[in-house]
Amino acid sequence: MHIVPSAAERSKKACYTAPVSLNELLSSHRVIACVGCGGVGKTTTAASLAVSAAMSGRRVLCLTIDPAKRLANSLGLAEMTTEEQSVPAELFAENGLELRGSLSAMMLDTKRTFDDLVTRYASSPEAAQRILGNKVYQYLSTSLAGTQEYMAMEKLHAVRDDSRYDLIVLDTPPTSNALDFLDAPERMAGLVDSPAMRWLIQAFEGAGKFSFNLIGKGAAFLLRGLSRFTGTGFLEVLAEFVTDFNDLFGGFRERAVQVADALRGPEVAFVIVTSPNPLAMEEAIFFARRLEEAGMRRDAFVINGIRPLFAEPTASDRELSAAIAPHLPSEIDPERAVARMRRALDDARTRALADRLEADRLRQRAGPEHRFVEVPAFEEDVHDLAALAQVASYLTGERTMPAVVA
Repeated sequence: MHIVPSAAERSKKACYTAPVSLNELLSSHRVIACVGCGGVGKTTTAASLAVSAAMSGRRVLCLTIDPAKRLANSLGLAEMTTEEQSVPAELFAENGLELRGSLSAMMLDTKRTFDDLVTRYASSPEAAQRILGNKVYQYLSTSLAGTQEYMAMEKLHAVRDDSRYDLIVLDTPPTSNALDFLDAPERMAGLVDSPAMRWLIQAFEGAGKFSFNLIGKGAAFLLRGLSRFTGTGFLEVLAEFVTDFNDLFGGFRERAVQVADALRGPEVAFVIVTSPNPLAMEEAIFFARRLEEAGMRRDAFVINGIRPLFAEPTASDRELSAAIAPHLPSEIDPERAVARMRRALDDARTRALADRLEADRLRQRAGPEHRFVEVPAFEEDVHDLAALAQVASYLTGERTMPAVVA
């Protein structure tokens, strides 16, 4: 059976393969945040956008949270580090590319970013050292759910004001952490603003020692019950941390509110990255709704890995058999080989049409007011600057997906 697109499908493709570009986002925004679930090419998309903007003349920082080694290799770096690294112009030239701006890359250091906040907002160097040396803080700053997401936003807020860069491209956590990512500033701001935390502060006030006598009977009953499992020593360490942390709470809350507001500002553009996989498409729709609910922008969708729609051959099976016969071993029947190739072609065309139907479904559900960019599936992994530039050529509209590949 030969799969032929219907008239409606051909009409849709004619409409949706018109050139679409992310150039305007790259040239008019200070921050581009790439969001999406794992395995859809989100990190590659972020790096490709950064490469394109740097080639066009902008000074770009690509900030990633949990980069694969492949990203560092693609940028010509031995590894991603927590310090900013410049990608040399010579490397662009070696790949046949012209770098008119600059490109730097770095990964997030969650603990260092948190330590910097503590040092900045503590009332004294002594208070800062007590917090930094507290065992509860050492866990909180590295392992607590949501800390990494908040610190990514904090780092973004810090580098956004760095005059060395015109554009920051942020590679965010996968959408499995969507709620943490979007709500992290508000959640972190309310870290000690809860009854339980206030009880611990009250229990530690006075002589600087933990005492159940300093709080109400109900709170004391609950904390005594908790101490049977954790030990009073742990509660004392926790209370000391909360008391010291509460000292810098005003500055911390103000900063968290600034970070949350910045995500909603006109300088920030969100690019939702997905693939034709139906589950990935559902993740993309989910994240788009969460962005809308949080008052954040939904500027563009990037659909990676669209498989090419190959044309039906115009030659007959007999002509094809005669053409391939001289190139086959004698034990292989040309007619059977052509039949197998026909089945393989039909399978490939079916998969390609399924990709396009999923892309059309995403457009219909998300609404026509957004930008939709399709990037084809490549035969090889993206492993160097030249490959990143090739991906970027589709993101910026220099190339577009053909409706049918001859």
